[in-house]
Amino acid sequence: MSGPDGIDTPADPGPRRLDIPRGGPLDGAGEAGGARTAREARAHLRLTDCPPRPPGAADEHRPLPEGPVAREELALIRRVHRPAPGHAAMRERLRHTHLLALCGEPGTGRACTGLALLAQLTDHGGPADLTERAGSAGAAECAEVADSAGTADSAEPAAPAGGLVIRLGPGDLPGLSAEDLPAGPQIERGHGYLLELPADETDPGPLLDRLRARFAERGAFGVVLVAGGPAADRLLSARRHAVPYEPPPAAEVLDHQLSDLLADKPAELLDLARATAVRPDVADALGLDEPRPGEAARFARHLAAHAEGRLSHEGLLERCRAFAPEQARAWFDGAGRPGTLPAALPALRTAALRIALAVFNGSAHSLTSEAAELLTWELAVTVDPQYAPGRTLFAVRPGAGLAAARAVCCDGVEDLGEASVPVRAVRFQGRRLASAVLYEAWDGHHNVRGPMARWLRALCDDPRPQVWVRAAVAAGVLCARDYLYGFVELLLPLARADSPVQRMAAATALAEAARDEGVRPAVDGLLRGWALGDDARERETAVLAHGYGLAAGSVRASLEELARLAYADDGRTTSYSVLRLLAGTDPEAVLAALAAWLHDTRRPRRDLALLTVLRAVTTRTSHLWGLGEVPELEPYAAWPLATALLAARPGSAPRFAELLRAALTWARSAAAAEDALVGWIRRAARDDRQLAVLYGFLPRLAHDGDEPLDVRAATRIREVLEAL
Repeated sequence: MSGPDGIDTPADPGPRRLDIPRGGPLDGAGEAGGARTAREARAHLRLTDCPPRPPGAADEHRPLPEGPVAREELALIRRVHRPAPGHAAMRERLRHTHLLALCGEPGTGRACTGLALLAQLTDHGGPADLTERAGSAGAAECAEVADSAGTADSAEPAAPAGGLVIRLGPGDLPGLSAEDLPAGPQIERGHGYLLELPADETDPGPLLDRLRARFAERGAFGVVLVAGGPAADRLLSARRHAVPYEPPPAAEVLDHQLSDLLADKPAELLDLARATAVRPDVADALGLDEPRPGEAARFARHLAAHAEGRLSHEGLLERCRAFAPEQARAWFDGAGRPGTLPAALPALRTAALRIALAVFNGSAHSLTSEAAELLTWELAVTVDPQYAPGRTLFAVRPGAGLAAARAVCCDGVEDLGEASVPVRAVRFQGRRLASAVLYEAWDGHHNVRGPMARWLRALCDDPRPQVWVRAAVAAGVLCARDYLYGFVELLLPLARADSPVQRMAAATALAEAARDEGVRPAVDGLLRGWALGDDARERETAVLAHGYGLAAGSVRASLEELARLAYADDGRTTSYSVLRLLAGTDPEAVLAALAAWLHDTRRPRRDLALLTVLRAVTTRTSHLWGLGEVPELEPYAAWPLATALLAARPGSAPRFAELLRAALTWARSAAAAEDALVGWIRRAARDDRQLAVLYGFLPRLAHDGDEPLDVRAATRIREVLEAL
């Protein structure tokens, strides 16, 4: 037999008794706690945050230029450099040991600090005088950190200013060859040398020993920039040549840069630039808690151009929005070196942590760390399928991994549905970094997509909503970036899985992807095809996806699709999705549809309305989260949805009373409705606020309408109320 909407339906078996639907399609798993998780995931991964990566995008983080440092650059450093914490100690250590390794992350100002230190020890102007005027961001956007100790001779040659500070390239490193025959350029007496340790150098201790001896012999000085990783960990553990570098406060760097850029301009322009820097829309576009020194210098140039009228306000916002994507691009452009295991494992582990943070930003540290390890495995076996990566049990420097990802630990809360628990959370230091990292990995590095897709699918099978909801939202966001790839690698495998949690994750991902207007027609067409198909798993996924009210373009369109699908499942799963819509952003449309279905000649639609009403008085609001904001229901998350709606939207009472009265008076649903109503009242008796809502609603249920309440139902209600 064919239903009126083109869906095959079995022959009508005649009247049957309706029971109270028990649980949802996940059988209780993965529901409680999903509301908070979905809200936080959406807040960190917004489709409009980052544009797709442009082809051949310029790399802002170029290698340091080689050769003598120009007098003009040293003069600029004298004007704007702000000393990093421990600057004086670093200078004295370099003076005595002739070699200092600054260990830290690129972009934090290591290079400028290194140049300032070398200039102080090779310049007639005097190191103390330079330090007094110092600041930390300069023209070059480099960065790193310093700390440790060492002893040696204290030669301090005097030399004429200018041309005494030289940058060395990776191929110029003296001491790389035999100890007695050092390679590289001639070390000039009294000169200073700045060099960056190659990324593939994992044990730089012997090299730095030879460098230090060479510099001391010639009365020269060397500053080596070491990025965070195994090499930095080894050096800092040995405590011979290296110090951890902490950048100066970004506010100081920014202010000194602005003062220098606008020094010869009217004073009001500097005031305007400072005021613009703290405007909410500018801070929102920047999306970083605190720019690093190199970023602060670049930000200052944009602010100065805006103050002088050379850059429009929209142009300023556009350039600010590029900061987070540029940071993500710099991270991943260097993640592929070296390209073989096991040497590549530290870089892969850092990349995995950044991607996991993008998905779990603000979540529990334990969940994020475990997700990062799982992704590390996927990345490693993609690079070398024969290599089985292990896990490091004890970190050499706890917290170094988070610093490399611009992340910090903080106090957080995870929602468990019945209660919330405090957790040690972890988050990026900037709200735009999560989306920038996720989009850069997906858009800019195709071979990373395979391991990312496998990783997300595995996370979507975790019964904890704190895990699968995050993964599903991220999968939907990525599908919107490239629907053709995401459909095959993410959506189909999830929808066809035997796990109900994975099918719910597929529905969530489809709804999230449908936020993009360009993708929504494809999602709508896909769900229509699944609704008419023979695969029960795909059909259930379509039902669940329409429960978010996004895939069909509106809540009303989703309701119509669910009414058509009710023929296939006797309203069991479809009533759950309708109930989710009732807890969403347009409950009036849902109540109107339920009232219309009650008077429909088609039994599946009448059953759908009755089952939805029964669910409304028995299902907690916190189990019915969606992908839209419904702040008015948040204070009532622990209440049954019916009570929460009556409290948050009193205007819904007449329509809901009509629906519940029908369930109580129709023979097929009367027994179940009576049981549901009695349970509803008894549950409310434990909370005075809920009981007050019901006391205001029950008279409407008993007296309003054209038909009196069934005598049996009225008697049971009276007995329950008298027993309270």
